[in-house]
Amino acid sequence: MTWGMTSMGKGTAVIGLPRAMLYHRWGTLWQTFFQELGVEAVVSGPTDREILERGTALAIDEACLSLKIYLGHVAALIGKCDYILVPRVSNFGRHRSMCTRFEALPDLVRNIFRSAGQEFLSYDLDVQMKKEEEAAFLELARRLDRPAKEGKRAYRLGKKAELAGHKAAVQAQEQLYKKEGLKILIAAHSYVMEDPYMGGTVVRCLKEAGVIPLRADLVDREGALKRSRELSPTCKWELSREILGGIVQHRDDVDGMILLSAFPCGPDAMVNELITRRLRDIPLLNLVLDSQSGTAGVETRLESFIDIIRFKEGVL
Repeated sequence: MTWGMTSMGKGTAVIGLPRAMLYHRWGTLWQTFFQELGVEAVVSGPTDREILERGTALAIDEACLSLKIYLGHVAALIGKCDYILVPRVSNFGRHRSMCTRFEALPDLVRNIFRSAGQEFLSYDLDVQMKKEEEAAFLELARRLDRPAKEGKRAYRLGKKAELAGHKAAVQAQEQLYKKEGLKILIAAHSYVMEDPYMGGTVVRCLKEAGVIPLRADLVDREGALKRSRELSPTCKWELSREILGGIVQHRDDVDGMILLSAFPCGPDAMVNELITRRLRDIPLLNLVLDSQSGTAGVETRLESFIDIIRFKEGVL
């Protein structure tokens, strides 16, 4: 397996992108970057039961549901591409850390699939160690035998597309806050919300019940990081801080809130407990999903939660 900084050979590589975890944050960046370099990128299909079961069989029992799904997506790409992209993401600076699973992911994947004959591609994002994102992508371009100028252009276009996509999603959601109807804010990571087997089920159930589902992570990220201190001045996880900031910004615009997490997420276990203790003036549902969660059980809890909110507001 290739983890060193050897060249791949121009125009020969097909890059596989697992449709899980950080793909839901940086998928647009990755695809645009490789497209601009003239490199083909293939994405695994949406999560289904087969992907979940394959990932669960590969993971240790203590792994979170998101990681199990991720491993299932990696397995789905084995043999279908030359390299599978598995980045290492440690932090964005002081007090801006990521969950340790994102630091360990390349080594974890390499060891789990060590007998598969698959090669992997990685980059290292660790701002505290002066490993910035742009430099990491320039190194990726070098490994693909592309000149630094092409790499810089591809990265900047990819970053522009990523930020534009996020901004458009934020603006679209802001319009939903203005609509009439019962609104529920979902506090969850993007890789939970955008996975059809996790957040997709919850969103579908809410919409079928006539509820407007909203996402706490769809906010201006820099502004959310600042406002997160109103709930916790010490939370160190970047993605959790963005969610906290989104809650602070919109807590008065919704009728209830769902804390949605994948079992057993360590950061969520702490952050959701903090939210529960500090937000006592809004109906809250703590919903934890695992590989054994049935759709019927989720639907029943959501229906009961919606009924409680409507009863409280005098609608029932």
